[in-house]
Amino acid sequence: MTAAQMLAHCAEVQEVGNGSRKLEGTPFLVRLFGPLIRRMVVSEKPYPRDARTHPQYEQREPRDFEREKARLLVQLTAFRATEQESPARHPIFGVLSHEERGWAAYKHLDHHLRQFGV
Repeated sequence: MTAAQMLAHCAEVQEVGNGSRKLEGTPFLVRLFGPLIRRMVVSEKPYPRDARTHPQYEQREPRDFEREKARLLVQLTAFRATEQESPARHPIFGVLSHEERGWAAYKHLDHHLRQFGV
């Protein structure tokens, strides 16, 4: 994965978390184990290094770094503008509080930025 593909991946994950993009093609086992995956997502334990991603989030095409960086920043700004008290339904994890959504976003970005030594 290139840095630009990583930014595109993170932007798409954030778009789904913000509710501005649908998550499609979720494998049956992921839906079945959604509550267990949710616990991993909102825990303090870092993501495993070689954790698999949802098929929709895989980035195989070349991406433009600046464009994807801007896309991710738009999504992070949109998240910050959401109501602090309003929970949101994630297509896999169910209802997440604003704090849980923020933690999940931080943890996911931290995971990928560390991959690139940032």
